[in-house]
Amino acid sequence: MAEDDVPTKAAAAEDVYTKDGTLDFRGNPAKRNSTGTWKACPFILGNECCERLAYYGMSSNLVIYFKTQLNQTSAVAAKNNSNWGGTCYLTPLLGAFLADAYLGRYKTIASFSIIYVIGMTLLTMSASVPGLKPTCSGKDNCHANGGQTAATFIALYLIALGTGGIKPCVSSYGADQFDDDDEVEKKHKGSFFNWFYFSINVGALIASSVLVWIQENVGWGWGFGVPAVAMAIAVVSFFSGTRLYRYQKPGGSPLTRIIQVLVASVRKYKVKVPEDKSLLYETADAESSSIQGSRKLDHTNEFRFFDKAAVEVQSDHIKDSKDPWRLSTVTQVEELKSIIRLLPIWATGIIFAAVYNQMSNFFVLQGTLMDIRVGHSSFEIPAASLSIFDTLSVIFWVPIYDRVLVPVARKYTGHKNGLTTLQRMGIGLFISIFSMICAAVLELIRLRSVREHNYYEYEHMPMSVFWQVPQYFLIGAAEVFTFIGQLEFFYDQAPDAMRSLCSALSLSTVALGNYFNSILVTIVTKTTTKNKNPGWIPNNLNYGHLDYFFWLLAVLSVLNLGAYLLISKWYTYKKTVGTLR
Repeated sequence: MAEDDVPTKAAAAEDVYTKDGTLDFRGNPAKRNSTGTWKACPFILGNECCERLAYYGMSSNLVIYFKTQLNQTSAVAAKNNSNWGGTCYLTPLLGAFLADAYLGRYKTIASFSIIYVIGMTLLTMSASVPGLKPTCSGKDNCHANGGQTAATFIALYLIALGTGGIKPCVSSYGADQFDDDDEVEKKHKGSFFNWFYFSINVGALIASSVLVWIQENVGWGWGFGVPAVAMAIAVVSFFSGTRLYRYQKPGGSPLTRIIQVLVASVRKYKVKVPEDKSLLYETADAESSSIQGSRKLDHTNEFRFFDKAAVEVQSDHIKDSKDPWRLSTVTQVEELKSIIRLLPIWATGIIFAAVYNQMSNFFVLQGTLMDIRVGHSSFEIPAASLSIFDTLSVIFWVPIYDRVLVPVARKYTGHKNGLTTLQRMGIGLFISIFSMICAAVLELIRLRSVREHNYYEYEHMPMSVFWQVPQYFLIGAAEVFTFIGQLEFFYDQAPDAMRSLCSALSLSTVALGNYFNSILVTIVTKTTTKNKNPGWIPNNLNYGHLDYFFWLLAVLSVLNLGAYLLISKWYTYKKTVGTLR
């Protein structure tokens, strides 16, 4: 169960803690019933909805801002967008470490939210204050000097730092509101992840429709200012639920515990591991581990070398206490094993993230060359707003999955969630392949039309941008299966005291997917522009072959799915001992 790191003065007098530092509600059931569960979740979901509205309102059209306001080429704008987006999903490793080791999730979210708001404010100023904003002689004829470009990127990377403390903690913090040892609450926790992702996409829906339109038709100052206000509302929403939350007490540095196991294993490389696992070292308490806020983990037979760290020998003790750099508990050893088992599954998410990244890069650039009018009217929809169909897809599929697919699948599989999280993620990887195929086929048809009718220099060729809808819709369906599956899988399979860190590990696949996409663009550009060829991705995509790039990602996705199926068969699920109460 969740624990307490910021109790009020009144609460401090009446709260009772178990040996491992967890808040014990057994002596005070009234307090247990007044906190956590769905009572606390509206504030967390509201926070996430507004924060995602701010993030996507700023990021959905960022590649266009780089190209039209900072005067960057298509390839440079796409790479800068990928690098920044990747950083936004890499900084969660820092935030998660601080949350698990020192601050707890509540304090981490609160403090990093302030950094986020500062970054959003500076970004708004860089797009609206004379001297800071780029100099423009027309709507899209702009130039930014070194200082103006620097101000933009300082703001963006402050936002990247701020989001690093929020992303890995909010989903875990919401899940903390449900007790793993209460069967009713545990069942609701699985549903929480679905509705958490639903709230993300409600925010994204507003961002990709209203805010992108404001950026394109009103101005970038307002286009970034509204997300800044949304982020301030997110902070207010989060603090409003303070008295209803169940808090997580930090369990000490997880990296230190992992290193201790590695050091102890190497020191005892000559020691033989006994066949009887009961001979391995563990705390005497029947339920609590030596790690604050963590249940014991049952011994598993993989990676037996690390079991050497839990073999007790005479030199492991200093006077009356054990040396943690020579002797580790079984639970500590199993923490390390859990992380190792997660890594192959984690790696297969990188290609999926690279596919997902196309929505904010080449899908947008592809769409800008198409007819962006709605029907035969003069009303134009920004190409970046097509991501609304990804959002609508998620909003459509989440309740269908939660209310229809899960109950039906449960009847056939007997699993409480209908499908295992590994099965769920695999389905998403499969669907993502067809999104790339749709994008490739559309670009093939578009380029054929360009060549046949000489549309090379047209700003918008006469092919409706709404032909992009299938590729966006399929990405959204894949998200519901893979990204939500990842959230639940990495939370459930993480050791109790490392849940923020494992959530960050899950998010880091998006970072590496962005970086992978950036590297892939660089390699493709250098390889295909030899002998003065325009290459696959020239500044004017009408002269290129973006379809080849989409086919390349489709092939990589097929290979990635094959690897995932092999890895998922090998995976061993975590086994806990005792309870957190």
